Amino acid sequence: MVYRISELQYKEVVDITNGARYGFICDLEIDAQSGHIQSFVVAGQRRWLGLLGREPDTVFPWSAVKRVGADIILVEGAQQTAPTMGSAKR
Repeated sequence: MVYRISELQYKEVVDITNGARYGFICDLEIDAQSGHIQSFVVAGQRRWLGLLGREPDTVFPWSAVKRVGADIILVEGAQQTAPTMGSAKR
C-alpha cells in the first residue's frame, strides 16, 4: 500500500506490547540512496501548556512497524529517545 507523508501525520502511533500511545508522526528519516523510510519521529509531549518546553522526541525504526491502519500505526517496542537540540556534544 502507498501512503503520502501527509497521511501518515494524522495516524496515532500505538505500541502493541503495552498499549502506550506515543502521539503523531512529526518527521521521517529517509535514505537518500534508496528512497526508503529508515525511521520516523514522534514529537515529545508539551509540558504545562508548552511553557516548560516538551519531552524529548521518540524515534522508531521502520522495522518496528507491525501494521498501518486507517487511524493508527501499530509498533512493537524498539523506540529510542532522540537527543534534544541543546544536548549535542561540542
